[in-house]
Amino acid sequence: MTTVPETLGGRRLLYIDDDPAFGRLVERTLARKGIEVVFAMGGDDGVARLAQGGFDVVALDHFMPGKEGLEVLSEIRALPDPPPVVYVTGADEGRIAVAALKAGAADYIVKDVGGAFFDLLLASIEQAVAKECVRRAKEAAEREVREQRDRAEMLLREVNHRVANSLQLVSSLVSMQKAVTEEPSARAVLVETQSRITAIAQIHRRLYTSPDIRAVSMDAYLRGLIEELAAAMQAQGESHVLKVSAETIPMPTDKAVSLGVIVAELVINAVKYAYPAGEGGEVRVILVRENGAARLVVEDDGAGWRGDEPASGSGLGTRIIKTMASTLQSGLEFDAAHPGTRVSLRFPVDAAAEEEHREAG
Repeated sequence: MTTVPETLGGRRLLYIDDDPAFGRLVERTLARKGIEVVFAMGGDDGVARLAQGGFDVVALDHFMPGKEGLEVLSEIRALPDPPPVVYVTGADEGRIAVAALKAGAADYIVKDVGGAFFDLLLASIEQAVAKECVRRAKEAAEREVREQRDRAEMLLREVNHRVANSLQLVSSLVSMQKAVTEEPSARAVLVETQSRITAIAQIHRRLYTSPDIRAVSMDAYLRGLIEELAAAMQAQGESHVLKVSAETIPMPTDKAVSLGVIVAELVINAVKYAYPAGEGGEVRVILVRENGAARLVVEDDGAGWRGDEPASGSGLGTRIIKTMASTLQSGLEFDAAHPGTRVSLRFPVDAAAEEEHREAG
């Protein structure tokens, strides 16, 4: 004699059929196994009862007048969060089994009047209930992971927001110090320091306003950075024109910081040394894709520097640029044919960052 598994004790089964006598037989047999059976006369009655909820599993007959089981199965699957369905038919036809399983049935058994049917029905119910429990547990776990990730992202955005504000405060303090500093070389050092702070602050500002906190879209970042550098230069009385043209290339935060610092240093160098004192000129920042990688270009139409001459000043900016370039697995290239200065570096594009950015966007 078949014993009911512990997982089925107290379960409610909705049995949909057009044979009340067989329905009562199912009800009496399964009641002895601890399963409560509710009989529904036909598909419409069954769907209506299911809409009220409270069932753990459904057994659905195939051959019924009016609506066949497959049509009823489709209506059941369309209900919000339907229970699993065990498909029942008196015909041992493979096409019916395949159609039922494709339509979303959890299992398929052949009806007969012998004891084997009830054993099979019990086994199918157990399997369907177990699979449903696993599915619900999996969905609950995934939902918890999503909620935890959302909370973590919210906290990280808040951190980036606070860091950006703190860096802005530091930048303001540097600006105040610069305003009361009369010595030209000291003022120049403070200007460069402020540009480096700006490059890093822009990263955190972009992160807390971006849908993806793991990567920075370099087109928006570079535009914001150049706007801030241009505003700072205008405040110093500089008349240079800064332009940026950048493709949408997402980069991990650490690499974006390196690239931003490089851009800030090269732009500051161009402003300081490319054109004669008191004369304005154009400085262009360009970021493009190039054969599976990316290329950053900073160029001007000024006096020209090929990278092999001694550095004008302390050389700190050059050392910073080379250090940042190494973190991008790259190095500086100088275009000797360009009439002014044209510096570029080619670096690999992070495929994982691009995929994550597409998913977030």
